[in-house]
Amino acid sequence: MKKRDKIIYWIATIWLCLGMVSTAIIQLFRIRAGGPGTEKNLIHLGFPTYMLTLLGIWKILGVIALLIPKFPLLKEWAYAGIFFTVTGALYAHIASGDTFTFIFPSLLYLLLISVSWYFRPLDRKIIFKQ
Repeated sequence: MKKRDKIIYWIATIWLCLGMVSTAIIQLFRIRAGGPGTEKNLIHLGFPTYMLTLLGIWKILGVIALLIPKFPLLKEWAYAGIFFTVTGALYAHIASGDTFTFIFPSLLYLLLISVSWYFRPLDRKIIFKQ
């Protein structure tokens, strides 16, 4: 793996994980702010507030799965789970008629997860033997 690819991977992955952990904390502790992942935002999108706890726990588990060494299958599941969560949030914001300000965090997460997945090192990929 090229040094450039490794740097791109770690920047995207750390940025993604920091974003996931920060919104997980907001969701788990029900911090009343106006940004992404907050109770106010979930109500606006039409989701029940009890989803905050579940999303927060899933995000923490996903970050752990992405950052621990080895376990490529677990990482694939984490990438898939984060991808589905982010695209679901993106769709919900678009369907509710939100402005770009509310849509942008989902787009940023989608970009970060795509870059992180694409540039992941070989030991973090599932290798199929023929």
